[in-house]
Amino acid sequence: MKLTRKAAPIALATTLALTLAACAQSDRSTDNPSSGGGDVKDTITFGAAGAPELFDPFYATDGETFRVTRQMMEGLVGIKAGTADIEPELALSWEASADGKEWTFKLRDGVKFWDGEAFNAAAVCYNFERMFDQNETAAGGPAGYWADVMGSFKSDAANALYQGCTAKDDMTAVIKISRPTSKFPTALSLDSFSMQSPKALKAGDANNVTKQGEGFGYPAYSKNPVGTGPYKLEKYDEANKTVTLVRNDAYWGEKAKTAKLVFKIIPDESTRRQELEAGSIDGYDLPNPADWKGLKDSGNDVLVRPAFNILYMGLNPAKNPKLKDLKVRQALYYALNRDQLVKTQLPEGATVATQFVPDTIAGYNKDLKPYAYDPAKAKSLLAEAGATGMTLTFAYPSEVSRPYMPDPQKIYEALRSDLEAVGIKVNVVTKPWNGGYLDTVDTGGFDAWLLGWTGDYNSPDNFIGTFFGGLKTNDFHTSATSYGAKLSADLAAADAIVDEGQRKAAYEKLNQEIMEQDLPGLAISHSPPALVVSKKLKGLVASPLTAETFSSVTVSK
Repeated sequence: MKLTRKAAPIALATTLALTLAACAQSDRSTDNPSSGGGDVKDTITFGAAGAPELFDPFYATDGETFRVTRQMMEGLVGIKAGTADIEPELALSWEASADGKEWTFKLRDGVKFWDGEAFNAAAVCYNFERMFDQNETAAGGPAGYWADVMGSFKSDAANALYQGCTAKDDMTAVIKISRPTSKFPTALSLDSFSMQSPKALKAGDANNVTKQGEGFGYPAYSKNPVGTGPYKLEKYDEANKTVTLVRNDAYWGEKAKTAKLVFKIIPDESTRRQELEAGSIDGYDLPNPADWKGLKDSGNDVLVRPAFNILYMGLNPAKNPKLKDLKVRQALYYALNRDQLVKTQLPEGATVATQFVPDTIAGYNKDLKPYAYDPAKAKSLLAEAGATGMTLTFAYPSEVSRPYMPDPQKIYEALRSDLEAVGIKVNVVTKPWNGGYLDTVDTGGFDAWLLGWTGDYNSPDNFIGTFFGGLKTNDFHTSATSYGAKLSADLAAADAIVDEGQRKAAYEKLNQEIMEQDLPGLAISHSPPALVVSKKLKGLVASPLTAETFSSVTVSK
C-alpha cells in the first residue's frame, strides 16, 4: 500500500490541535524493563551500505551518518514510526503566535543527556545558538541543513530565518523566526536539529570545523557526541568497519529492547546478502531489486518503502562554463535514455522523473512531461551552442548504495554511454561516498555528478528549496547563472505563502519554470527502496523517510 506523507503545518494556522494531541498522548513508559530475556539475542547487527562521515548530526548530510545518529539523538519534534507525520519528542507541545514568527515549545521534564546534564530550555537555546554561530568553513558546506532551512548564519543574521531563542522558564523555549514559513515546526524533526549536551559541545570544541584539502576536518566532539536517545555510542572501529552502540539505561522513555546495536559497514550489496544468509548480520538496507524475490523465498522479510526521493545529475556551471547555456543542459537531458535506465537498473515501481519532486508532494506539476530520449536533438542543440565534442568531468560515488541509486556504477555507466553516444567526452571520476565524494560536491569540484535526495517531510521547499534556494550555498552553483537570483527569490516567496492553495499553485508554476526555463540539473528518476531483515528480527518499522529506529527491535536466537 502506498503511504502518503502528511503536509507540513502552515505557520499561521492554529496549532491547538497539535498541542491537544501532544498533551493527550501518554508519555513513553520510563519503568519498562528492557531485558531481552532468554529467547532473544543481546545484539542486533545491521549491514550498512556506507560508513558514517562523523557522529555529530549537525554537520551530517548523508543517510549513512543519520542511520547511526538517529539512534542516539532526539529533537524537539519527532516523526511517528512508519509515517512522515510529526509527533512530540523532546517537546511535548508547540504553538505559534498569530503572525507565525514566534514558536513556543513546552519541553519534556525529567530528561537528561548521557553525561548527566539536564535537558531544559537553556539547553535548547544553547543548541540553536551553537548551530547559528558557524565559522566560514562550516557555513560553506558541512552545516548544510541549517543553511537549507534557516538560510544563513550569525555572520549574516539579518537574512536568517532564525532570529533567536529565549528560555521563557526552565521548561519553555521560545524560538523567533523572521517570517512565516511552511518549514515550521516540521523541519525541526530533521536529525541535524537534534539536541546535544551543551557541556559536551563546549568541552569538545564542537564548532571548530576546518578545511582539509578537498574536504573538511572535524573537532574531537564529532567522534564522541552526547545526546538523549535510547542508544549511546560505544566505539567506531574503522579497521573492522563497525559502529557499536549500547543501550542508554538512563533513557527517559521506554528502554531499548536490545542491549547492543552494531552497524557493520559492507559497501558491496552482494556481500551484504551473503552475510545475511550466513547469519552474521540480521538485516541490511538497499537489497538489489533483482534479489527481492529470492530473499523472500529464503524466508526473509523484504520491507519496501514508498518512493519519496529523486535521483538527479547535478550540473556546475561555475566549474564548466559551457553548462551556462540552456541548450547544452537540454542537450544532455535529451541524450539520456531514462526509460531504459529505469527498466534495467532500478526496482519495480521506479519511474522516470518529470521534475525534482515526487508526485505525492503538494506543488507537483501534473502537466509536465519527461524530456524524451532524442540523441539527434541532443547533437543538434550541442552544435547550435558551439559545444560539439565538449568535455564533461562527470563523477559518481563508490562504496555506497542509496535508496534512489542502488548501484551507482551501473547507473553511471548507462548515463555515460548515452552522453558519449552524442559526442560528449566524459572524464570519469569516482570517489568513496565518505572518502571525498560528498566533500567534493560541496566544494564544487565536479562539472557533473550523480546524487539524489530522500524527502525529509512533505514540502516542495524540502526538495527544490534545498536544491536551488540558497543562492550562495547550493550545490548547483546557480549564482553563476543568469536565472539563479530570481529562482532563489521566487522559492523564498513561495515558501512564505500562508494560503495552502495559493502556495501549491506557486510551486506548480515554479516546477514548470525550473524544468523548461532554468534546468539547473537533470532530474532522472524516483525509486521505491527496500530493506531486508531475517525472519528472526521483529519490531523494525519501515519509514518512507528511510528513518528507521531500532530501539523497538529484537532478534530471536
